[in-house]
Amino acid sequence: MKTIIVVGNGMVGYKFCEKLAAKEESKNFKIIVFGEEPRPAYDRVHLSEFFENQDAKALEMAPAEWYAENNIDLVVGERVSDINRTDKTITTAKDREFSYDYLVLATGSSAFVPPIKGVEKEGVFVYRTIEDLEGMLAYAAKIKENNPNAKAAVLGGGLLGLEAGKAVMDMGLEPHIVEFAPKLMPRQLDSRSSQVLQLKLESIGLNIHLSKATNQILGDKAITGMEFGEDDVLDVEMLVVSAGIRPRDELGKYSGLEMGTRGGIVVDNKMQTSDPNIYAIGEIALYNQMIYGLVAPGYDMAGVAVDQILGYTETLMPDEIDMSTKLKLIGVDVASFGEPFMPASKGHSIIFENKTQHLYKRINVSLDGKSLLGGILVGDASDYSMLHQIFLNGMAIPEDPAQLILPTTEGGASFGDVMDLPEEAQICSCENVTKGQICGTIESGESKELADVVSCTKAGTGCGGCKPMVKDLTEATLKSLGIEVKDSICEHFDFNRQDLYKIIQVKGYKTFNEVLDNHGNDGHGCELCKPVVASLMASINADTANKEYAIQDSNDRFLANIQRNGTYSVVPRVPGGEITPDKLIALGEIAKKYDLYTKVTGGVRIDLFGATLNQLPLIWKDLIDHGFESGHAYGKSLRTVKTCVGSTWCRYGMAESVSFGIELENRYRGIRAPHKIKGGVSGCIRECAEARGKDFGLIAVEGGWNLYLGGNGGATPRHAELFAEQIDNETVIKYIDRYLMLYMRTAKPLQRTAAWQERLEGGLDYLKEVIIEDKLGIAEDLDHEMQTLVNKFECEWTQAINDPEMMKRFNHFVNSEEDDDNLVFVPLREQKMPEKWV
Repeated sequence: MKTIIVVGNGMVGYKFCEKLAAKEESKNFKIIVFGEEPRPAYDRVHLSEFFENQDAKALEMAPAEWYAENNIDLVVGERVSDINRTDKTITTAKDREFSYDYLVLATGSSAFVPPIKGVEKEGVFVYRTIEDLEGMLAYAAKIKENNPNAKAAVLGGGLLGLEAGKAVMDMGLEPHIVEFAPKLMPRQLDSRSSQVLQLKLESIGLNIHLSKATNQILGDKAITGMEFGEDDVLDVEMLVVSAGIRPRDELGKYSGLEMGTRGGIVVDNKMQTSDPNIYAIGEIALYNQMIYGLVAPGYDMAGVAVDQILGYTETLMPDEIDMSTKLKLIGVDVASFGEPFMPASKGHSIIFENKTQHLYKRINVSLDGKSLLGGILVGDASDYSMLHQIFLNGMAIPEDPAQLILPTTEGGASFGDVMDLPEEAQICSCENVTKGQICGTIESGESKELADVVSCTKAGTGCGGCKPMVKDLTEATLKSLGIEVKDSICEHFDFNRQDLYKIIQVKGYKTFNEVLDNHGNDGHGCELCKPVVASLMASINADTANKEYAIQDSNDRFLANIQRNGTYSVVPRVPGGEITPDKLIALGEIAKKYDLYTKVTGGVRIDLFGATLNQLPLIWKDLIDHGFESGHAYGKSLRTVKTCVGSTWCRYGMAESVSFGIELENRYRGIRAPHKIKGGVSGCIRECAEARGKDFGLIAVEGGWNLYLGGNGGATPRHAELFAEQIDNETVIKYIDRYLMLYMRTAKPLQRTAAWQERLEGGLDYLKEVIIEDKLGIAEDLDHEMQTLVNKFECEWTQAINDPEMMKRFNHFVNSEEDDDNLVFVPLREQKMPEKWV
């Protein structure tokens, strides 16, 4: 029996063991693993979680028993000190000698400590192991006894450094991040995204010091401060060094393996070193002249080494390694993929930035605009999984690539269905799991829910960035097999939107906290459940977005749609598209007064663009004084009812489409729904109002109206279906009332009527049975609920400008009344537009 010795029991060393143990051939080998730490391998990626419960076992990759169960001898707390390549033996620090046939070096890296004078002083730590964290906790408790307001610094503004900053803050110390470079996370972020991240981190209490070169650590025995230059000193009582890593490659160096100029053991695409019996994987392996500090490439290397040792020689490392990553850094989403930075000669960058919301999105596209090359996301990385897949698989992108990071004009997502991905699409880069493997484990019956999928494939167990897509694939596959999927809205509620609707309605809850306290799980809610509950409160209680503005999504929070340069649009309601000359003049005067770009929209009303947050209340006061009210262009609610001129003026018109369109728009204005709603009324079959492309549409015919339901424009256009023919105005309103209420009760969050209607069991026939025949006996309730909402309508902009407390949220800067000098406009056909993205 041959012997494999693994030196290093970190995440990559463990992964080698796991992959080897999964192979039938592993029983032909004796496997010995050495780790110098006193515990089995643990999840170093989530090291900061140790501060939450100080439970080291919770971070373990596998308990010690797992090694024994898989016939692996695990030796912890014993460092390997020497390799004798001639005799094929290793020697440990306890002077014990072991023979090997194959040696796998997975010693990882150590924290890089810059040669700064005084760095050896008491109170200076590195951020690398659980033992490091335990030492920091003990020291923090000690200095807080003498100084409850003690300060601590972290040297390094990279990924680990910022995590360490959060750890320092959690220990009750005033945290300071000191970074040599002029920006945070210099390897992952560009300057603008770094600024957005800095603003966010400062808002939660981290003090950031950039472009600081530390000359020396001050203090006699223990640290008292850091000196950067003459008269430039930061007083701190503890320092955590997180300034990078260095490969733990001393064994390779002393045993004569080929080394890189700046460290690392040189390996080929088989993970073999210059000695064919010795492999190197993880952060000590210098592959293609590069050390890869991410866990995913390390796991791939482990798999390659296993296969090579077992004789599967066709398994090789790819030439190009994907360094995409997604993290939640101190509660802030940060992600980068593909080529986050790119010269202008290679492609175009499209950037969306909103410093007030701490959001930054950048995508890089090819010069012909057809390929996604990479990008950066800060503050909101919810689109990362799909963007990453589009990049990895070379999928087509929209004609206007900006739609990938901005809501389209129709408000829908620009991405296709997750099931459209090719079978070979790599979903989990950490575990190298494809879409085909995820779907296959469900289709084979091996997995029956998400937990089974994770258990079978390991997808999502690494950095966790792929979890949303793994969930989507699991649900889509289960549904395709006719298996019911429990679709709770997020981790904070074990209910879907329909369940929560019933709960809130029956219990009569009035606030988000009432719902969360009585029916939620632990936590404070998230960006998924808060807007859903806000929408339900609006649908049930007719609450406006002003009541609990903190739980609204960003557009509802400020009652305006944010634009690509961080300004907002102003859209007053113009029911049915009918407007008097006086109101038209008033709109023009207000647009001139505030220098707003002005455009007539496809929804037959007028949008005003370029307003700053602090201008919104001033503009709306002027509009309301001239008889306008909110157009709810920002809300998941009725937008417009488009009309043609109908029989009033048109010689072909068969009915008074404008009057009926105005009546419908005024009836449903302000009502919140799972997604936006649009209507259309055409006076004849020539269909000038394009009613069949709306959620509800009417076409005048001989004997009344034909009513169409479930049409959508946007990314997946769909014609509405004919629901009823030759009906009068009263019947039209009754049917639309019931249709919208049923949709508001039962649709998923952000589900348009077309998708909802399409997925209803029984489809249009079922809708007719419920709405026309009252099959469920709920028609009276639906009528009553809709009429209650209609009667309670209140313009939320009128509400806002009359309440000084509500007005406080309309400040462009949190701490300044100054104008934003970052806003740059350029001339455009006698108006203006934001300066083009660079």
